[in-house]
Amino acid sequence: MLLDPDVENEVAYELCQVVGRAILPFRGIGQVPATAGTAFFFRDSAGEYLLTADALTDAPLGELGLRASLTEPAGAAGDVVPAPKSWLHRTELGVAILPTAGLHEDARRAGWRWRTQQVAESVAAGADVVARIGAEPGSAFVLANGVREDGSRPLEVAIEQVARSGDAVRITTELPPGYVGAPVFGVQADAAGEVALHCLGLVLPATVGGHPVATFDRIRAAIPAAPGPA
Repeated sequence: MLLDPDVENEVAYELCQVVGRAILPFRGIGQVPATAGTAFFFRDSAGEYLLTADALTDAPLGELGLRASLTEPAGAAGDVVPAPKSWLHRTELGVAILPTAGLHEDARRAGWRWRTQQVAESVAAGADVVARIGAEPGSAFVLANGVREDGSRPLEVAIEQVARSGDAVRITTELPPGYVGAPVFGVQADAAGEVALHCLGLVLPATVGGHPVATFDRIRAAIPAAPGPA
């Protein structure tokens, strides 16, 4: 579904309010060139996970950027925290998955706690939603931490288009630095004709003609049944 520009702007604003604190800048350390991307929190009935593109996690070390609004007390953890090395690599999907119990435990020992939002299981696209994505482009919204010239990583929303190309779902243009690993949202009309918002998946590294999307129907099937924090 392709929305009017004014409606697209309204959807982008609303997404920032409801899942803005799910989005974190991620940086791989020890690679040349350094990898800058985005990770995001996802919760299902089994627990909480951090998701990103697997290509970003090849570096020997990684770090997650923090905003003051993501911690209690605000700003208690500084600007970055080390990313654990215990990613689950789903190379066939291009996705890395991190159960977040360790992140919460590290924060507790350091005297602070995460204050985040999550992409909820109810919003994640199922196989039926993914199957309805066709060759005709529809509106897509990518929430990411871009990379500014001064090195800062602000939360941004790119309003793009998504379409099916063969067996793959793709964002039809190349995104700026920092967007790989970010969640992609789209809209479809449901059976009653109401517009519903779905998280379609996450951004994979660019290829010719834009970015493939690792779709959530396949991501959910690859997530282990391991509990996150209560």
